[in-house]
Amino acid sequence: MVDRRLPGGGRIDRSKPLRFTFNGKELTGYEGDTLASALLANGVNIVGRSFKYHRPRGIVGAGAEEPNALLQIGTGASTIPNLRATQVELYEGMVARNVNGWPSVEFDAMAVLGFFSRALAAGFYYKTFMWPASKWPLYEHFIRKSAGWGVVPDGPDPHHYEHHNAHCDVLITGAGPAGIAAALAAGRSGARVILCDEQNELGGQLLSSTAQIDGKSAAHWLQGALAELEEMPEVTLLSRATAFGHYDHNFVGILVREADHLGDSLEHGTIRERVWRVRAKHVIHAQGAFERALVFCNNDRPGIMTASAVSTYINRYAVKPGDTAVVFTNNDSSYQTAFDLHAAGSSVVLVDSRSSGAELGELTDTANQKGIEILAGHVIVDTSGRKRVNRVKVMQMAENGKDVIGHARMIDIDLVAMSGGWSPAVHLHSHSGGKNDWDDAKACFVPGASNQNSTAVGANNGIFGLAECLQDGLAAGAKAASECGFKAEAGYSPTVSAVESSAITPLWRVPSEQSVERAPKAFVDFQNDTGASDITLAVREGYRSVEHVKRYTALGFGTEQGKLGNINGMAILAETLGASIPETGTTTFRPAYTPVTFGAGAGREIGGKLFEPVRTTAMHTWHEAQHAKFEIVGQWHRPWYYPKPGEDMHRAVNRECRAVRDHCGVLDASTLGKIDIQGPDAAEFLNRIYSNAWLKLKVGYCRYGLMLGEDGMVMDDGVTARLGENHFHMTTTTGGAARVLGWMELWLQTEWPEMQVHFTSTTDHWSTIAVAGPKSRTVLESLCDDIDFSDDAFPFMTFREGTIAGLPVRVFRISFTGEMSYEINVQANYGQAIWDAVWEAGQPHGITPYGTETMHVLRAEKGFIIVGQDTDGSVTPVDLGMQWAMKDSADYIGRRSLLRTDCVRENRKQLVGLRTLNPNAVLPEGAQLVDDPSLPTPVPMIGHVTSSYFSANLGHSIAMALVKGGHSRMGDIIKAPLADGTVVEAEICSPIFFDPKNERQKPTLEKAA
Repeated sequence: MVDRRLPGGGRIDRSKPLRFTFNGKELTGYEGDTLASALLANGVNIVGRSFKYHRPRGIVGAGAEEPNALLQIGTGASTIPNLRATQVELYEGMVARNVNGWPSVEFDAMAVLGFFSRALAAGFYYKTFMWPASKWPLYEHFIRKSAGWGVVPDGPDPHHYEHHNAHCDVLITGAGPAGIAAALAAGRSGARVILCDEQNELGGQLLSSTAQIDGKSAAHWLQGALAELEEMPEVTLLSRATAFGHYDHNFVGILVREADHLGDSLEHGTIRERVWRVRAKHVIHAQGAFERALVFCNNDRPGIMTASAVSTYINRYAVKPGDTAVVFTNNDSSYQTAFDLHAAGSSVVLVDSRSSGAELGELTDTANQKGIEILAGHVIVDTSGRKRVNRVKVMQMAENGKDVIGHARMIDIDLVAMSGGWSPAVHLHSHSGGKNDWDDAKACFVPGASNQNSTAVGANNGIFGLAECLQDGLAAGAKAASECGFKAEAGYSPTVSAVESSAITPLWRVPSEQSVERAPKAFVDFQNDTGASDITLAVREGYRSVEHVKRYTALGFGTEQGKLGNINGMAILAETLGASIPETGTTTFRPAYTPVTFGAGAGREIGGKLFEPVRTTAMHTWHEAQHAKFEIVGQWHRPWYYPKPGEDMHRAVNRECRAVRDHCGVLDASTLGKIDIQGPDAAEFLNRIYSNAWLKLKVGYCRYGLMLGEDGMVMDDGVTARLGENHFHMTTTTGGAARVLGWMELWLQTEWPEMQVHFTSTTDHWSTIAVAGPKSRTVLESLCDDIDFSDDAFPFMTFREGTIAGLPVRVFRISFTGEMSYEINVQANYGQAIWDAVWEAGQPHGITPYGTETMHVLRAEKGFIIVGQDTDGSVTPVDLGMQWAMKDSADYIGRRSLLRTDCVRENRKQLVGLRTLNPNAVLPEGAQLVDDPSLPTPVPMIGHVTSSYFSANLGHSIAMALVKGGHSRMGDIIKAPLADGTVVEAEICSPIFFDPKNERQKPTLEKAA
């Protein structure tokens, strides 16, 4: 390998060498290197193979625009695929390897595909892998294997990820010259400023610039500016921080790589990455611009790089990418690269596509003084070289800009530094909903009007001169701070050494000796092997929209997201269509700006106990002491059943069921969703949100309600009590609490904003203790002497307020078991105290704790539904036999949908009960029901079992099911074929199996109905 490290210079720390391996070879870099700069310093030419043709590819850029150097970093559970070598900080012991190429990246057997490139043009996969359909999985396997793109970790990630919420006055994305200047102006005003940049050092272009600012080197000026910012108490500086998305209301996501650069020294459990979720009053985008490649034949060979990247490697990393170079350009910016190469000891030829008759500016004089040959009006028409470019063919460009003339000149080189101009990084501006405008003079899209309170500055705004970038940043920072209420001024105008420059001459597709279709591939998108010929082919095949061409050719797909090649591709499309670039338009830039790891997106919620919150009631410790088994319902850990020694679940549930029916049972019902509803329009709101009537419900009374979706299907149910004229207490299913609250807020805020009503979730604020059974009234009477529990004084579906053990409680007389039942609500901090009091008072009466499984059996005996179990999103109140819960006099959500033909057709699935002919046979929940299982397959399915249990109180199994036309089929026998081959027969019956006349509940009919 060739040592390309310069003997001096750069920002690397030569006192701290770092060992690393690439594809098994041990190499050495220094602290401050990126993996890309270290590979170049070690003379590594090929870092990967291309997506489709498996052509050898080398490093092209120096930042987020890099299309080729996507590598697998790390090993085992910590490995990450497809990281850009240009954005990976080198660390001791790093293990890196390429993600495609077999048997090796140097010799790839799949490179044979390059010989068939004409047959593998854009869209070939759409035309080829069509038949037979049965082979699609096989096609996919080989296509994915051919493409490569790394492997996923082989175990759970040992590291942690976090989220952080922040607010500021001014958020600045990008800490280059314009971003630093904006932060200085805004920070000096006292505004809260966050300045973030994706690199490990703040400074952007200044880190590799040779310019002078105020008579000092760019590095010296930067050091002073950062020192001033660090002293400002309201300024936060974030390095290694990529702003990956700008969303509504100036919400910006920033990925901060806290410890990726520590590598294998990262301790287990350390925070690896943190997502900052920032809400800013004003956002300033200072992300800079990407240098465009030039589209010429065989422009993808290793050793062909962007000019700015070459300068970065020389000045920042002390790496000389080549000894003999051609700088190919259509603008002035790359002249500095020629000077940098010359200063590093490389021989240089400048190939400038701009006409020799044009005034090229002062830079030509400087080049001539240095002895750099300039070939004005010339272009590179082809290159050669197997594993690295070794020769270029240069020809004069005709005046029409579409042909080449004269004799070809062959130049032996080992490096091409190309520059096709600059494209502002408009990604975040586009994420926020902003449009982009075409600037003819600068040959690029610049940010247009913003939909949010944001500003683009510097190169991000199409301002490419250093002095102008600094001034633009100062002005924008001062203006943003002023808009946030701070007194701010742009301050001084920095003095920057500069030379007179000349205009760019666009060169979207370099002419060659042959037509586009017959010439060697000229690549537009290096990552996806999209060439200029693919774009012209797409037009010939009828594609006109830039979005359609993107999808047909894969232009701008993948992790590159069009940073390097999109503008070239759009311009070539416009030229082929005979349209202007603004008429052709751009593709849509979407978050994320660069890839974000799944771990960072999940944060602490990465699995196990941290996957979602663990919610427990005030009585959880008591349940654990009673050896309860728990089930998780909507994040709540609810007691499932309470086994005694020697009992399995079946026996424990049977015992609990008999205890509730014969004596008294106590249930922790605290997990039920609870919503406090207040306001003058509270009753009217409930009248609209529920299917039954609410306006005339009396204070002190409760009512069961059904909530429907817009499609008329049951989405939730629960009991709501009227605490006052304008005050209601709603209960929902445990798992549906958040959904119901969101549903009500949606309708209030978007459809009925004129209504005066407010909702507050109180689920965690109340402990609920349900006492059920024939002895429940006796137990409550012994505890509460300030409530009259008689039927006349305390009828069914009402509530009363009193005290138990000296604590204020609200007692509801409602039942989910069909027994005499009460629910005690108490402030959650006192839940355990009331539970203890009930438990002690119930001892003489055989009180027994029961869990959710027993609750399910008891409610099924009474035919009470559970939404989400006995409904599936396709069930109406009529299907459930609950027409009584549908009012006729007023509208409600879902009412009109219930009139649809499908909702009133015969033979809909309807809720029924099932009594198995074998009383001990318990149907599996979900079992399919048929009339005749002997029919040829597929056997017509007429329904399915929704709930099924063995009832110890009845002495036989019970089940509820949704059966087609079930309400009219009472007494019919249907069959359930099971997976083991047996068939269980059952009679269709009423879903109310126990106490059909409600004699045990002894309700006093509610007169407020």
